[in-house]
Amino acid sequence: MPTGSSTTVQDPADIRTYKGTDRALRADRLGTAGLLLSVLAASAPLMVVAGVMPTTFGVMGIVGQPLLFVILGVVLALFGVGYAEMSRHVHNAGAFYAYIARGLGPTAGAGASFVALVAYSAMQVGVYGILGFEVSNLFATYLDTELAWWIPALAAVAVTGALGWLKIDLNAKVLGVLLLIECALVVIFDVSALAKPGPEGLSLHAFDPATLGGAGLGTALCFCIAAFVGFEQSPVYAEETSRPHIVVSRVMFLAVGFVALFFAFSAWALTVATGPSEVVKTSAEAGPGLLFQLTGDRLGTAFTDVLHVLFVTGMFAAMLSFHNVVARYAFAMGREGLLPAAFGRTNAGTGAPGTGSLLQTAVSVLVVIAFAVTDDKPAGDPTAPVLHLFTWMGSVGALGVTLLMATASFAVIAFFVRRGTAGAQIWRLAAAGAAGIALLAIAVLTVKDFGVLVGAEKGSALSGLLPGIIGAAAVAGLLYGLVLRRSRPEAHARIGLGNEAFRLDQAAAEAAPDGPRSS
Repeated sequence: MPTGSSTTVQDPADIRTYKGTDRALRADRLGTAGLLLSVLAASAPLMVVAGVMPTTFGVMGIVGQPLLFVILGVVLALFGVGYAEMSRHVHNAGAFYAYIARGLGPTAGAGASFVALVAYSAMQVGVYGILGFEVSNLFATYLDTELAWWIPALAAVAVTGALGWLKIDLNAKVLGVLLLIECALVVIFDVSALAKPGPEGLSLHAFDPATLGGAGLGTALCFCIAAFVGFEQSPVYAEETSRPHIVVSRVMFLAVGFVALFFAFSAWALTVATGPSEVVKTSAEAGPGLLFQLTGDRLGTAFTDVLHVLFVTGMFAAMLSFHNVVARYAFAMGREGLLPAAFGRTNAGTGAPGTGSLLQTAVSVLVVIAFAVTDDKPAGDPTAPVLHLFTWMGSVGALGVTLLMATASFAVIAFFVRRGTAGAQIWRLAAAGAAGIALLAIAVLTVKDFGVLVGAEKGSALSGLLPGIIGAAAVAGLLYGLVLRRSRPEAHARIGLGNEAFRLDQAAAEAAPDGPRSS
């Protein structure tokens, strides 16, 4: 337990429950390859190349998007230095909030847990909007059938929820196959763009720092940092990996490096295909159709048709990945008293965090239905789910994850200072501090320009309400942490400890004069 905290030994009968398989995620289920594929699936390469990149070019007017991915890759690699070192000392499915609790205290950890749950849930639910839009388009194009976007969206919710009950080995295989196919298709386009460049040839203008100027830089940073989301999820699976002290940090750096180079190269390929001087105008006109328009010209109709289908499967892979993370955060929070105890138990047959999976499924159903019913767009407007559900929820989630990363960076520093080992970790702590400052600056710029990010009119209440969701989650978590500290100090002290708290309880019970009661 943390120094100075009080410890209340639980009833041994409860301890036996914690010791059982329903209170722990199954170990040794993931190696380096399986974990890497699982976390990279959240990056959804086709969704980024077809959706995020044209938006950053066309709406924010940032030609230097390829350079932006390189810069963010450096910032997140610095973040990963401290984050990876922390993962060697703390193995907890609540990753972000567990690290923050161990560094900045249990109350701060409670606040972070609520932010993490809301942020990842928002990002996952947001994907249902663009998936419904794309499936609806496919039905209209190939089957000449009108299909409301919310029908395939709700179908995807059901399938994702069902897979959440299955063991992670199967999910990792599904995610991996979809991811590899996506990446192969994007690389084929990249090569074709370089082989047949636009009127300006193989220009490197997009890597000129001068191309990062403009009022849309803050919003572009948020959009691009969202493309990296996934690498920071690797510690969430630490309890389920073999050799977590090695595998987790290895996967983290592999993921950051891959995403930075892959997306920088793909964004550059888009500028080469259209010409740097035309990419903003062309992206604004074509929107999410830019990639498909370019592949149609270079690779033909058949390739573009396959790309449309893989666009959907790629989004589905991202939904599975986010769903798994939300379920594990709910599991960790239930295990430590931040959510009802039912969330802290796994399915007896599969070892999956089933109650957390059900929670995310229920939230998804409610949000999709709410957007379908209350949408104020004209009837039949197919862009509504993209402009609202996808953009709003994705932006809220990206802001929350950015703030979590910034806070975790400072928590890493505090953790090693409190342990008295800061001197031995000085270069890692310096990297964490630099990353924390940079990430905090990105969060501030994002909030400042949030109206542009969500496409709200000047003075719109959405500019404050949407980022306020993250603020409300943080305040609610902090207040609950303070309530726990006063009313249940033993539960408050366990925040962020995960299975370690239960092992300490077991040891204390066995050391008691009467020993643990038998069944």
